[in-house]
Amino acid sequence: MSRFDTAFETGGVLIIGAGLAGLFAALKLAPRPVTVLSPDPLGQGASSAWAQGGVAAAVGAGDSPEDHADDTLKAGAGIVDEATARSVAREAAARIEDLARLGAPFDRDEEGHYMLSREAAHGRARVVRVAGDRAGRAIMDALIEDVRATPSISVVEGVIAVDFAVAEGRVIGVFARAAGDRYATPLFFRADATILAAGGLGGLYAVTTNPSRVRGQAMGMAARAGAVIADPEFVQFHPTAIDLGKDPAPLATEALRGEGALLVDEGGRRFMPEVHPDAELAPRDVVARAIFAQIQAGHRPALDARAALGTEFGEKFPTVMGYLQEAGIDPSIQTIPVAPAAHYHMGGVRVDAHGRSSLGSLWVCGEASSTGLHGANRLASNGLLEAVVFAARVAEDVEKQVSESLPAALPELLPRADFSAEGELRNLWAVHELRQTMSDDVGVVRDAEGLKRALRKIARLEREAAGASRSYLNMTTAATMVAAAALRRTESRGGHFRSDFPETDPAWAHRTEITLDEALAIRAAAVEEAR
Repeated sequence: MSRFDTAFETGGVLIIGAGLAGLFAALKLAPRPVTVLSPDPLGQGASSAWAQGGVAAAVGAGDSPEDHADDTLKAGAGIVDEATARSVAREAAARIEDLARLGAPFDRDEEGHYMLSREAAHGRARVVRVAGDRAGRAIMDALIEDVRATPSISVVEGVIAVDFAVAEGRVIGVFARAAGDRYATPLFFRADATILAAGGLGGLYAVTTNPSRVRGQAMGMAARAGAVIADPEFVQFHPTAIDLGKDPAPLATEALRGEGALLVDEGGRRFMPEVHPDAELAPRDVVARAIFAQIQAGHRPALDARAALGTEFGEKFPTVMGYLQEAGIDPSIQTIPVAPAAHYHMGGVRVDAHGRSSLGSLWVCGEASSTGLHGANRLASNGLLEAVVFAARVAEDVEKQVSESLPAALPELLPRADFSAEGELRNLWAVHELRQTMSDDVGVVRDAEGLKRALRKIARLEREAAGASRSYLNMTTAATMVAAAALRRTESRGGHFRSDFPETDPAWAHRTEITLDEALAIRAAAVEEAR
């Protein structure tokens, strides 16, 4: 195969991404051989490891999957897929037990019951956690240990997937490159079944809580291959990133507000009670916009945990405490400066109840997917839950389907774009401008003028970066999908707020489905309008 520097047969199943969804799927598929591609050493660079809150599940006394699903439906602002919400809520307890058996050290009381916290828009405490705010890290550590000990799982670290190989309408593998190799030539991994679990797009924004590498490449790569994308306009901005000027911004978990921490301005005045009946525990989009409005008005919003936690802050929330200590902030006597930051993507590659995409032999799970669970606004701590529920479903479905034979034809490698890391380095300036454009014009508050301006800038960045790396093209593709869908949805709903269409429109009470061709047509119209 002279067209490729190196070609690999994966033994059947290829998993792109080594976060919670990818590793859980690999373990569920054991003892079937699988190959996991990870751009970083296991445990580094995955958003899952940064999750502070925990996993939502109706495992407490008096709670029920029906109540959990009802809260999910309410938070999702009218476009949650109800069947998905109810089935995921029913499976939650079993997946929690799976994680516990795999070694996740969930907090328990003296009688062995899970210690639960309450987060925004939940009707009761139902978030299973670890050491207060270390759930993501602890769960990932447990799964990594199990993956390392499972002979059927081969992990290839330091490899970045950049393009799907498609033949006869089916994904038959992926083109990749070695991370950090300035002169990398393409690697080809051939597979009977491909599972995309490579994360969201928070890093497309200048202010984000996500790892720096997570910039929409998974969704962009799938869109360029022809996959249908769902709900890309719905980006969740976490209300309380710690405003220290760091990239990425450290996170002050929502559980702090669940413990009674208050949002105040520089004078100590609370502002959430006048915005929403649930005040600090209002849905995330409401809180994010309220904090954004405070900043726009020249105020300095902050989280005040002095009365609620005092000297117990460090014991209950050690991760956040570490961030604050680095910044010289003592939360027992000082308030914590906060600002909204791109945090989670409700949209992604459209999948069905089994995690199947619109492309044959491609399954998607985790934040790269759009299952219909989150609707327009994710309920707190439903992200990790969705990852494990759909990873398990994908593994079960792949097990049934993987025996199908692949097309004999191999795809041609498109030679025009630069596969090398050197090509990506040449465009660092463009990545910076892309991220700032998304924050400025496709952020917490949007309007038609700004969205069209963003689409024109993205088109220009693509044009000026001719010969850019595939990774960069995946980023600009993802940005185009978000901005185009946001322009098309002429209403405000959940995480999507249009200042020129501030009301929710019943005519838009449905999910978005969009292809790259459709998004490019919207972008082209915006470019033409400015001529």
